[in-house]
Amino acid sequence: MGAQWKAKGKDLAASAKGRVFGKLSKDIMVAARSGADPSGNARLRLLVEQARKVSMPKDTLDRAIKKGAGLTGEVVHFEHVIYEGFAPHQVAVMVECLTDNVNRTAPEMRVLFRKGQLGTSGSVAWDFEHVGMIEAEPTAAGADAELAAIEAGAQDFEAADEEGVTLFLTDPSDLDLVSRALPVHGFNVLSAKLGYKSKNPVSPASLSAEHLEEVEAFLAAIDANDDVQNVFVGLAG
Repeated sequence: MGAQWKAKGKDLAASAKGRVFGKLSKDIMVAARSGADPSGNARLRLLVEQARKVSMPKDTLDRAIKKGAGLTGEVVHFEHVIYEGFAPHQVAVMVECLTDNVNRTAPEMRVLFRKGQLGTSGSVAWDFEHVGMIEAEPTAAGADAELAAIEAGAQDFEAADEEGVTLFLTDPSDLDLVSRALPVHGFNVLSAKLGYKSKNPVSPASLSAEHLEEVEAFLAAIDANDDVQNVFVGLAG
C-alpha cells in the first residue's frame, strides 16, 4: 500500500471491470495524443499491452486510441490533477485524477475528503517519491525477483503479494526500459505506470482494526469516483 492502493479482493466482476476499462481508456486517450502508433509511442505501447491483459474489447481499445489521437473528429481534453491530504487517522494520501471538468471534480473531492482532511498542493507530496511502478508475475517457478530487478535495471522491488504479483520500482525515466527487460529475466509485465511511493508509510499494526476499516472505507470511496485514476497511500503492506 505504500505505493498504490487496491481494494482487497477486488476482481474483474462486471462493475469492477467497467471501472478498469474506463480508467484505462482515459490513460490510452491521453497517451495517444503523442501518436496513434504504439511502436513509436512507448507509453501507448505499455497501455495497449495492459489493455489486452485485462481483456479490453478490441473495438474499445481502437476507439480510445483514435479518439485520443484526434482521428475521430472529437475533441478530447483531460486535465491531470492531483489532490493531496489525509485519510482518517492521519494516513497520507495522493489522489491522481484525469478529468474533463475540474469544476465538477474539485467539489466531489472536497466531499469525499470530509472523513479525512484535504490538503493544499505540496502538503503531503514531500513525503512521497515519484517513481515508475511495474507489476509483474513470474513466468516460471523459482524466478528470482531480486536478481530480475538488478538485471533489468529497477531501483527496488516489493515482495510478491498474495496473488504472486511483484512490484518493481524504477526511476521515472527508466519505466519503459525496465518493462522491456523484465520478460527476459523471467517476469511477465502486467502493468507499468508512473506513480508515488510513500517514504514513511504507516504500519497497519499501529492502527486498531476499527481505524483500519475506516481508512479502507475512505480509500474505497475515493477510488470509486469516475475521475480518479490512481490512489497512492502512505500505508505499509
